[in-house]
Amino acid sequence: MAELSEQKAGEEKRGRRSRKGETRRAEILTAAMRRFAEDGYQNAAIADIARDVGLSLPGLLHHFPTKVDLLLAILAKRDLDSADFIGLHGSDLRRLLKGMVAIFRRNADMIEVVRAFAILNAESLMKDHPAKAWFLDRATEMQDNFASTFERAVAEGSIDSGIDGKALAAELIAVMDGLQMLWLRDPDRFDMVGGLEAYVGRLLASLGLEG
Repeated sequence: MAELSEQKAGEEKRGRRSRKGETRRAEILTAAMRRFAEDGYQNAAIADIARDVGLSLPGLLHHFPTKVDLLLAILAKRDLDSADFIGLHGSDLRRLLKGMVAIFRRNADMIEVVRAFAILNAESLMKDHPAKAWFLDRATEMQDNFASTFERAVAEGSIDSGIDGKALAAELIAVMDGLQMLWLRDPDRFDMVGGLEAYVGRLLASLGLEG
């Protein structure tokens, strides 16, 4: 019995350490996104990120050995969020389009995260940037997923058979990126959510799906 009690105590202690480590990693990722938003990935110093969360540089490196590891962890989390969204909304065109408005509404409350990703996206166009492949894959996958949803609606007879799903998917992504950039430049003056909501309303009406 004593051995079982000691084993249970050890498991509980490891569980507490694990939860504490996860909390600390989340704090580091939040601070890193803030720094990337302010300074860009290339100029952000990992020592500044450590200071932001009250850690020494070796303390931060215990969780993320390099700045590239930190960047990839941020992108991996974003991947999970995107996968959850596509899984929830991707099978139905009307739900997908309305869902994008909901995502924009959520993003409007976390401007630092959106700004960080917009900066990383632009920086990733540079040769040999560590996030270059991730953003290329993300853009390709997003267009393919959106196009598949348009094409499914065509196959089901929900929208006109002459619709070019890939072209409409590219248009939707371009509109979202453009609206987001206008909002980031002047969030007090420009309504990103309202802009996308109006566009989606016009698109649904043109496809005969509104109402």
